[in-house]
Amino acid sequence: MRRSMLALLLAIVSLSANAQFEKKTKYVNASLTGLEMNYSKDSRFRFGFEGTAGYFVEECWMPYARIGYNHQSLKGPDVNAFELGVGTRYYFKRTGIYLSGGLLYSHESQPGNATPITASVDDAGMRFTDSAGNPVVAYYGMTQPHVRNNNISLALEAGYCFYLNHFMSVEPALYYNLCFNDFSDGSRIGLKVGFGFYF
Repeated sequence: MRRSMLALLLAIVSLSANAQFEKKTKYVNASLTGLEMNYSKDSRFRFGFEGTAGYFVEECWMPYARIGYNHQSLKGPDVNAFELGVGTRYYFKRTGIYLSGGLLYSHESQPGNATPITASVDDAGMRFTDSAGNPVVAYYGMTQPHVRNNNISLALEAGYCFYLNHFMSVEPALYYNLCFNDFSDGSRIGLKVGFGFYF
């Protein structure tokens, strides 16, 4: 009895999944990210969200584009990152499991420590610099220079589509972003969960 119930359940999931992965199906997703497995003694927590849009050009094959934001709370100044990415996803239609790969651009910004300012005048008027001559933002007589990083990563992901109905699914996924220009500090592995809409 249990085996026949399990077989029936798998058949229902398979039939609904097959319909979602047809050619010309459109896809949008909103995800919470940042449930990362990286450990750092300076990191308190990481939180983010991303939006993904795709289009099935063939059955089970979907190119996509995504945009995201991540915030990392540290013992020092926090880090904010804006992300843009493109890639391709392949669905195993009998199971709802998918694999994806693509490229991810991340622009990170982190305030530095407050330091005294020096002022200099140019043709445009007053500007502020730190002791190294870098332009900075001035407030209350002190400065907070920003550290900015631009990272390019290979974004790999494996996930599962759990269908709530014919058009909507819950999609937990494991991701790994392999950073090309800062492997040790820029690479990330973690979990995310999102809601996918197929129409």
